[in-house]
Amino acid sequence: MADKLLLRGTNLRYVLTVQLLQQGAQSVADLVEALDDQGFTTAGRPSKTISDALRWEMSHGRVYRIGHGRYRPAEMPRSTEHRIRNRVFELRAAAADRAA
Repeated sequence: MADKLLLRGTNLRYVLTVQLLQQGAQSVADLVEALDDQGFTTAGRPSKTISDALRWEMSHGRVYRIGHGRYRPAEMPRSTEHRIRNRVFELRAAAADRAA
């Protein structure tokens, strides 16, 4: 666990949003697994932390809730998507460096 990059706040929200953009609708359990596979971790109970982060993204219109514990991406301006993807690319590189 020490080799995982801890995500919180904006970084966590951005990684989750990009995961949904790339993979489409996913459950919270799928997102927990995806974070782990990418070398990330969260503080506290992962399912709660992820659902809280996605609730914030829902309020900003970037993510929709489609059922209990299931989310899908929403439309967003290209400039916003570009900024988010760039940050996630940097975070994934940092996580890969930690794992190496």
